[in-house]
Amino acid sequence: MSSYTEAVAADRRLSLLILIEGAPGATANEALLQSALDGFGHMASSDQVRVDLAWLAEQGLVTTRDTAGLVVATLTERGGDVALGRATVPGVKRRRPGT
Repeated sequence: MSSYTEAVAADRRLSLLILIEGAPGATANEALLQSALDGFGHMASSDQVRVDLAWLAEQGLVTTRDTAGLVVATLTERGGDVALGRATVPGVKRRRPGT
């Protein structure tokens, strides 16, 4: 993967964590997340959102479950720390202070 592709993926993953962190109960489904990513400048496919959510789950940043054919993600404590810039994880862009 190119460094640009990796940077885009890292930014998209941070965006997902921020979106989930801001959702009621820190839980959101893949369809809402895909739509909301547009506002962060990411035109992600539903497959890409699923892949990213699975990757975030492997890192312990979210938990996922299938509900009526939709992946629903819930932020973990560690994921919240990354979303708020308190912790870092390789493969997820670090949130800048004040953003």
